[in-house]
This record gives sequence, C-alpha cells and structure tokens, in this order.
Amino acid sequence: MSSVSSPVAAVKKFVTDLVLWTFFVGGLAASAGAGAVLDDTVQKNIATGVGAVIALLAGSRIAKKPKIKAFLSRPGTLWFLFLFNGATAVAMYFTMDGINGILAAAMMGLVSLGAAGGLVAGRRKRAEAIVGGRA
Repeated sequence: MSSVSSPVAAVKKFVTDLVLWTFFVGGLAASAGAGAVLDDTVQKNIATGVGAVIALLAGSRIAKKPKIKAFLSRPGTLWFLFLFNGATAVAMYFTMDGINGILAAAMMGLVSLGAAGGLVAGRRKRAEAIVGGRA
C-alpha cells in the first residue's frame, strides 16, 4: 500500500506547489502589470488590489513550507530582508506621490519590521541556548 501512496503523494505535492507558485507569480504580475494592460483607473485599482491579495495569500502558504521556512529564518536572509525592505520603504515614501506611496512604504516597512522581529527572536533563542547549555 505504501508503494501506491508514495507516487500519488509526490504528484499531489507537485501539483499543490505548482498551483501555489502559479497563483503567487500571477498575483504579482496582476498587481505590477495592471497599468500596462488596463486603461480604466478603477479597473487598474481593482486588478492591483486583487493581485496583491492573491500573491499575499499564496506567498504566506509558500513561506510555511519547511525548506522555504528554513531559508527565511537564516540570519543572513533576515538581515537582507530587513535592510533591503527598509531602504525600499524609505525610497518609496520619497519617490511615490499620494496615498500609493504611503501605502507602499508602509507595507515594505512592515516586511522590514517583521524581519527585524525574526532577528531579535533568533538572537534571543541563541542566547537562551547558550545559557541553558552552560547551566
């Protein structure tokens, strides 16, 4: 029975991953490229918003995968995310006009703060492991 379920499980995992990544990339493309395809401002805003939500939902599911989670929790990755997204947030705030610039800067700032939280939590865990190992 295990020989039958193993290939089926592998195919199911592959299809699930393919669908998640397709929604993630499609959502990013819709949110970033809506202005090139659509003429109406309302349609652009709807496509951008829906694409961003789809990419966010799919990305959050992808981030829970063990290999991706391990990569995202490495200190080097967290430092990159913290610095890059923080700098991008500042640049967006000063270069984009209106509410779009403020919202984009706020979202990038949240990602940067999330990475900073991961750095602090990781440092705290390492400090507790060192203290616990000596006791």
